Amino acid sequence: MLTPVNPTSLDRTSPPSRTDTGRTLDPELPEGVRIRMLRAVYGDPRAAAELLPRLTPRQAAGLDPLPTEPASLAPELLTRHRREIRALPDDTRLLLLLAAADQYPVATHAFLRAVAAARLDTRPLEAAETAGVAHAMAGGVVFRDAWTRIAAYETGSPADRRDVHRLLARVLRAEGETSRRSWHRGAGALGPSVRLTAELRTAAQQARDAGEHPLACALVERAAALSSDPREQSRLLNRAAGDAWQSGEGDRARRLAAATDSDALNGVFALRAGNAAEAFDALLTAVVRREPEESAASPNVTSPNAASSNPASLNAASLNAASPAAAPLTTGSPRIAAVPRTPAPDHAVHLLARATEAAVYTGDLRRCREAAAVASRVGIVPHGTLGGLAAAFEGRYEDARDLLKAAAGRCGPGGDPTLLIHAGIAALMLGDHTRATTATVRAAASARARGATVVVAQAMEFRAYAEFWTGHPRAAETAVADALWQAHATGQDNGACHLQAALAMFAALTGDGDVCRERAAAARSYALGRGLGLPAALAQWALAYLDLSSGRFAAAAARLRALAGFGPGHGHRAIRHLATPHYVEAAVHSGDTRIARAAHADYDRWARAVHSPDDLALSARCRALLAPGAEAVEHYRVALDLHAHGTRDFERARTELLFGGALRRLRRRTEARDRLHTSLEAFESFGAPHCAAQARAELRALGTPVTATALPTPGALAPTTRLTAQQLMVARMAADGATNREIAVRLALSPRTIDHHLRGVFSRLGIRSRIELVRLLAEGEAS
Repeated sequence: MLTPVNPTSLDRTSPPSRTDTGRTLDPELPEGVRIRMLRAVYGDPRAAAELLPRLTPRQAAGLDPLPTEPASLAPELLTRHRREIRALPDDTRLLLLLAAADQYPVATHAFLRAVAAARLDTRPLEAAETAGVAHAMAGGVVFRDAWTRIAAYETGSPADRRDVHRLLARVLRAEGETSRRSWHRGAGALGPSVRLTAELRTAAQQARDAGEHPLACALVERAAALSSDPREQSRLLNRAAGDAWQSGEGDRARRLAAATDSDALNGVFALRAGNAAEAFDALLTAVVRREPEESAASPNVTSPNAASSNPASLNAASLNAASPAAAPLTTGSPRIAAVPRTPAPDHAVHLLARATEAAVYTGDLRRCREAAAVASRVGIVPHGTLGGLAAAFEGRYEDARDLLKAAAGRCGPGGDPTLLIHAGIAALMLGDHTRATTATVRAAASARARGATVVVAQAMEFRAYAEFWTGHPRAAETAVADALWQAHATGQDNGACHLQAALAMFAALTGDGDVCRERAAAARSYALGRGLGLPAALAQWALAYLDLSSGRFAAAAARLRALAGFGPGHGHRAIRHLATPHYVEAAVHSGDTRIARAAHADYDRWARAVHSPDDLALSARCRALLAPGAEAVEHYRVALDLHAHGTRDFERARTELLFGGALRRLRRRTEARDRLHTSLEAFESFGAPHCAAQARAELRALGTPVTATALPTPGALAPTTRLTAQQLMVARMAADGATNREIAVRLALSPRTIDHHLRGVFSRLGIRSRIELVRLLAEGEAS
């Protein structure tokens, strides 16, 4: 049976369709603001156009939360809709009010039962159908759009609203409807009530336990409105902010939190969309103050941390402690010295985890040590992943390995998504991409099941990294592009910044220079303004790899040397370490190996400690590059033997390429040819044309004629096998009728880049028009 919901309203957990892109939106708006605006107004371009000039400069810049109440979003549009509703007969308006109260802001699906219980005549709904406002279906009333539904509710008098809520509460008696019954009882109350406040709090916890965070938020907000105790109101609003955040409603969460004074909430929000150093200070202060759980958002508020946004970022941070750790912070720190050594509650552990993430986000080793010192003083034992990070910072690589292995082992199904993500991070740090994929897939599934929308982007991102490095770049690119939209939509612009940098790296590896440079510029511009050393460094690495794969070795080495010199907020030891194999390659080709040898020594020490086949293989490759003449051959053989036991197929192909070049220079032509052909085939299958071009150049130097792989004729292969992931997304939206500007809004790219992609699509598919594109994609999907 159909339920009385509005199918035309925008699903706020999914990207808008092409009709929801809002042609009138200012292209200069930050992408996160634009996406959240469209979600807030249910994808209605009329409402978006009305809201845009009403934004303050800080809201338009993404610094302050956007409006969340309908009357603040599109008052003129609502006024017009209210006039339509008021023109209807009284009986019609009463039925529409009942239907709207049943659907907004909490869907309770009790309209038909309420109609039967009150013995209402539904024939007056015909007037609504005639006016085009709404129509009746077997399951209830379907409104023309979300704004009409809101207008139908707001047009009712306060007394009528209370009456319909009480009616709905009376009929909600089935198992599992307790929370929604409590909502209607609260909405039908006249004024403050201690009893109803307690009931709503209990109902909110039940909803929270069931993963219904939007419902829990509404219940706790109503409880706060019915409470006469200011301190309790503050605690309830904090809790509501936590539920709003978990459900992906970042603007609502920040507006609710503004009515309170919670270091924990402010720290979480700053971590996700503000200055990472300020986030660290607020979160560590919350740990020290032991804020009660009610004012700490939730012990399980998980922010897709930028430090963790790169699967190896924690790894690299650990691996790049170039010197032994400094002495622990002195007990003279006033913030730390007064903290008693007593066991900390679970929410303090989560807050410390967030503080550590903020420290790693900035790339500030001092802050990581400060977090470790506070953990020791308050009696917190950090989760294995974070403990492994701290151990690695101190140069205790063996201890770090053991802690990470323990953390990576906690990746069973149905677990806490936060712990599953940390298990995936630990597995990636250890080079176990299979386990990392399992953990992150399960984390995303668990987050969705629990209604923790805010966590999904992080889990998707880690899965993307695992897939990319194991030779699935198209799947990785698609996953990260989706995660980018999710991050923007949920108000996590810092996470979106890092995803932009990750997409820049993917573009570099697949040879798309224009996209790489555009993504990297966007990421660095945002990151440097907020002290986000991790995405700033990753964007720099992406540009360096683009140079490297294009044969611009001196430029690549210069970028990576500069990266090593950047301090907190501008660079990151993690990325510097991860880029070591690429820096060694660029340095050797440009004739500067002194610094490269020192960098390799530390990389090798970590690889031997964790005994990851892939890390050991890359270390052996570095050793081969640094070795003279024939001495390099055995190191390359060792590297390939180790790659055979690992999962980083892309780097294995690069090792084959470098080995083939070395063999050519030693005049071992037959084996060189075999190695180069193997690498060429791999790069072509990965969709990495720059690397494939290097392999062809080496083969031509051998005197072996090599031509570019001919593009398949139309119809020979399905379109999905001929296009990159990004090209396929662009092609599908273009075939659906979206303009270049609309596609640019959806993918957070410029119209110029979209035009570049479409030219590539037409070239690869051998077509000349969008009409042919529609036909070809339809045929491919049908087959």
